[in-house]
Amino acid sequence: MGQASEVEAIEPADLTADQASAELARLAAVLAQANLDYHGKDAPAISDAEYDALKRRNATIEERFPDLKRADSPSDQVGGPLAEGFSKIRHEVRMLSLGNAFSDEDVVEFDARIRKYLGLGDTDPLTYTAEPKIDGLSLSLRYENGQLVYAATRGDGEVGENVTANAKTIASIPQNLTGAPDILEVRGEVYMSHADFEALNAAQEAAGAKNFANPRNAAAGSLRQLDPNITKSRPLTFFAYAWGALSAPLDDTQMGAIERLGALGFQINPLTATCNGPTELVAHYKAIETARPDLGYDIDGVVYKVNDLALQRRLGFRSTTPRWAIAHKFAAELAWTRLEAIEIQVGRTGALSPVARLSPVTVGGVVVSNATLHNEDYIKGLDSKGVEIRAGKDIREGDLVQVYRAGDVIPKVADVDLSQRPDTAVPYQFPGTCPECGSDAVREEGDAVRRCTGGLICPAQAVEKLKHFVSRGAFDIDGLGAKQVEAFYHDDQLKIREPADIFTLRARDAQSLTKLKNRDGWGETSARNLFDAIDERRSIPLNRVIFALGIRHVGESASNLLARHYNNWPDFDQAMRDAAAQEGAAWDDLLSIDGVGAVMAASLTQAFAQEAEYASITRLIAELDIQPVASPADDGSPVAGQTVVFTGTLEKMTRAEAKARAEALGAKVSGSVSAKTDLLVAGPGAGSKATKAADLGIKVIDEDEWLALIGDA
Repeated sequence: MGQASEVEAIEPADLTADQASAELARLAAVLAQANLDYHGKDAPAISDAEYDALKRRNATIEERFPDLKRADSPSDQVGGPLAEGFSKIRHEVRMLSLGNAFSDEDVVEFDARIRKYLGLGDTDPLTYTAEPKIDGLSLSLRYENGQLVYAATRGDGEVGENVTANAKTIASIPQNLTGAPDILEVRGEVYMSHADFEALNAAQEAAGAKNFANPRNAAAGSLRQLDPNITKSRPLTFFAYAWGALSAPLDDTQMGAIERLGALGFQINPLTATCNGPTELVAHYKAIETARPDLGYDIDGVVYKVNDLALQRRLGFRSTTPRWAIAHKFAAELAWTRLEAIEIQVGRTGALSPVARLSPVTVGGVVVSNATLHNEDYIKGLDSKGVEIRAGKDIREGDLVQVYRAGDVIPKVADVDLSQRPDTAVPYQFPGTCPECGSDAVREEGDAVRRCTGGLICPAQAVEKLKHFVSRGAFDIDGLGAKQVEAFYHDDQLKIREPADIFTLRARDAQSLTKLKNRDGWGETSARNLFDAIDERRSIPLNRVIFALGIRHVGESASNLLARHYNNWPDFDQAMRDAAAQEGAAWDDLLSIDGVGAVMAASLTQAFAQEAEYASITRLIAELDIQPVASPADDGSPVAGQTVVFTGTLEKMTRAEAKARAEALGAKVSGSVSAKTDLLVAGPGAGSKATKAADLGIKVIDEDEWLALIGDA
């Protein structure tokens, strides 16, 4: 692990000069790549919050070590590299970025800095404008004598891409102006509404093309097409909010100039307002944040600007940002939106899971229209122990709710704004029967989840079990994914209602008058390829079979443990049936497996004890050739019996290959570091796991040392 990785977690105040130099080099590389991904490829790999945090860290280190500031410092960068294929246009007036505020206190400090710079007292009048910060692509439009002569993206702030032909296809960009200054550069943001974004992605999916991740990417990718006809086919809109070169002033104030742009025919944001001081700025910020769910387009903050243009000129600019403006950013992983409906989904174990259907909103760079509500207690505002987690706030259809994401985890509803609750909203009544099959949905004592008792007669459980059966860690049949399984389940002729039906599909298709090859989306070759792929999976290791059964509490790792312990299907099958009484030698043997507890053991034996489910398993096994999984021999293995953790990026093998190799040598592979860990294999990018391993005194080696240890070097 290099020094840059070691200092990544050290606070700037605690860095030595050498560490600071290494960290500034890392940050320059990371932020340069982030700028390329965001501005050049329209495909950001990190969230806005992560990007902002990295820039703040870089600025803090530079402030403490000014002599170490790099020539390629991210603090001096605006925008990103230009895309190939476009001619270049040099901006007569630079297109700069904005400084950021992340808290109410930052806004107060912004106002104080301006007053100090201008020599104004705390009570002297100072007016600002506050406007939504549109999450789109910045664009500059140059008009000469009322005619649009070119359009350019921001690019690196100095030079942008010539997208004139594309901009002329956007209806909200006027091509001719009446009453404008002879030279006028109008600046603003190209964006895509939520409704248009959903329609575009639906069209992309229908055409077999890749979906856009969010409206910002869709807008940027649409504007930067080499073929203007593609841009013309995309629903883009332009908001004007600033200007560049001018032959004559638009007005004496920011607000007056914006209103002048509106009078010239540009779309300006109706939420733009004038505010006196930080208290009014923050109040307008909160009003815009509340209105955000119903705007129909993405914003990621509110921009504050000194209203008096003469004062703007006095304040001037820093290297990359104006002193007279700042962007008050929303928390990137939080957003408020409307909860349109609560729906119940039934999983493969019968769990009834409530899902919030939301008005679409972008959270952390991803468009969110669904969020988990966990269970019925969570809807009531209670945790698993019945303790209030949102005092006096249950969740109801129609509520304005706060949605959050943590990393790549499914979005969740965190809070409710009771002041925005409709009069028609009523407490949600959790169903006592399964919405799919009508069977009783019961909640056992100690279980936070209500479950359908229908078992195999419940179509939702059956479909979800089939989807799990063909998933990557299970049978992973090429050409048979979740969508195909669901379609086949509901097809009255194909009738894939349980796993065994997959392996009789070829024979049943041969006997049917309506062949698979004649159905929509299928031809003779694709049908034959599917049948061949199914047959290839008839021979399969025991661990994959156990995992594919979808037994509650039995995941991939547990399936490997069970397969290594019982070795073959007949022994495993017999052991599960012998342990059905949950006592005796077979039960004790099952519990003796490291990693198998009483809950998992009970779930396993119940699956084999239920007559209908066991009959389904038996029909499946008759179609398979299950390969034994021999327990790795301890002889000669340097890692037999050890617990190994892999972290960081492995460059010479995939994580799955490394795990399989370790287990084949008798090691246990864990996903987390603990006192029971014997060895940590750390590749580039190793972070907290390496730190924890060092704290616990666990041996840490790199990938090359690992390969040498196991004899694969």
